[in-house]
Amino acid sequence: MASDAVIEFTDDNFEAEVVKSDKPVLVDFWAEWCMPCRMLTPIIEELAKEFEDKAKIGKLDTDANRDTAIKFGISAVPTILLFKGGEVVKKFVGVTPKQEFEAELTKAVGE
Repeated sequence: MASDAVIEFTDDNFEAEVVKSDKPVLVDFWAEWCMPCRMLTPIIEELAKEFEDKAKIGKLDTDANRDTAIKFGISAVPTILLFKGGEVVKKFVGVTPKQEFEAELTKAVGE
């Protein structure tokens, strides 16, 4: 994990860190071998810094955490899910412009 602001989500901590979070959570479902996932990493890191006190932003390696990936129907990476109140409120598939993430996160945190 390149940035301290980016949380590493796993099968073990997903329920506590994401589903039960009192803040909106943006989860990047990715894989080590996925080039578009790597292209998205700097954007995820920037968002994590920008929204540090307002939302949780992190990554879940789908190869290492298959149970969570299967539970949320992740069939392509990168897939990014925005959770609020434990529910998925927005789904992004593929490389997405930073502005789209910012707009949805801003709505989710109520700014």
